[in-house]
Amino acid sequence: MPGFELIGEDERRAVNELFDDGGVLFAHGFDSLRNGRYRVREFEKKFADYLGVKYAQAVSSGTAAIKISLIALGVKPGDEVITQAFTFVATAEAIIDVGAKPVFVNIDETLNMDPDDLERAITDKTSAIIPVHMLGVSAEQETIHLIARKYNIPILDDSCEALGAKWNNTKLGVQSDITAWSFDAGKTIIAGEGGMITTNDKELYLLAREYHDHGHVNNPSLPRGRDTHRIFGFNYRMTELQAAVVMTQLGKLDYIIERNKRNYLILESKISNIKGVHLRRIPNACTPSYDTLIIIFDKKVFADRCASIMADSGVATKNVPDAIEWHFVKYWDHMLSEIGLQYDELRKSIEVSTQLIERCVAFPIMVKTTEKQAIEHAEKIYKIIYKAINQ
Repeated sequence: MPGFELIGEDERRAVNELFDDGGVLFAHGFDSLRNGRYRVREFEKKFADYLGVKYAQAVSSGTAAIKISLIALGVKPGDEVITQAFTFVATAEAIIDVGAKPVFVNIDETLNMDPDDLERAITDKTSAIIPVHMLGVSAEQETIHLIARKYNIPILDDSCEALGAKWNNTKLGVQSDITAWSFDAGKTIIAGEGGMITTNDKELYLLAREYHDHGHVNNPSLPRGRDTHRIFGFNYRMTELQAAVVMTQLGKLDYIIERNKRNYLILESKISNIKGVHLRRIPNACTPSYDTLIIIFDKKVFADRCASIMADSGVATKNVPDAIEWHFVKYWDHMLSEIGLQYDELRKSIEVSTQLIERCVAFPIMVKTTEKQAIEHAEKIYKIIYKAINQ
């Protein structure tokens, strides 16, 4: 959670400047009271420039970003949207909220969407594919995109957990039709809550912009209160306060990735050769954001022991297994009735993913950890893993 770690005087200064400029928290209007500053707009431009995309639309959360992107793609009730068994629950919630049915496919050892299982799941009702780039590592982009193009299905990238990662030395998130991002309290950069939608498609951008703001088209020749509409919409706006904080954090992103990488590689070098365990597979074309290191044990009993020893030792894990109930579809029986899916049917279809995820343990990489502390932490983790396997 590097963004959380680095909240401090820079963010306080940015908030104070917002109030010094008039304290307007709404992203639109009040022109005479804001000293010429529109922070949400500024952040959108800076974020688009960082990624190298044409359009960026700030929204209230990553969940909102996924939902609005689905609306922009034209996903409608009765459609199917394919995503993966290992993801945050918001991915599925957004699909259900637009009236579509989530179809869950297995993950491979990248812990992201298995391209082979993806093609099996495509039907004539499939209207979108959502690969989720979990915990800083990209899915197999090229293979997934080839499959999507074969069937003429748009791709919505859920990159909420992968800001700063790259694919073929290009920022992750520019390869797909539209991409969702998150700035909540556990992300690489944070606003407390907040999200972003990015795309190179002008019409998708305009639809997203309008839907997130009650349908406003923002006609420059009309006052906001007389603005016109062409679509139905809701309020998923980001505030100026959120933008002030997260825009400051964006300026720290390169530093965050650099420190993550150093501390990640220290841990990786210490544990990568332990027999009985191997590292999560990172695709050759992917440069991760290095915020989480995940290991896969040969046996579930080793992973269970490791998690237990870590808990007893006061050493944190991240998502797996600490928050697995919120990140794996096996535990979401509360929503199965919403999509007409029987638990036994679901369990059978994701058995490969279940057996894989239950052998995983994820270690958070902390940006404020010094090199000396990272070495000491790696030694401690090494001993825990060794004990778990050889106990």
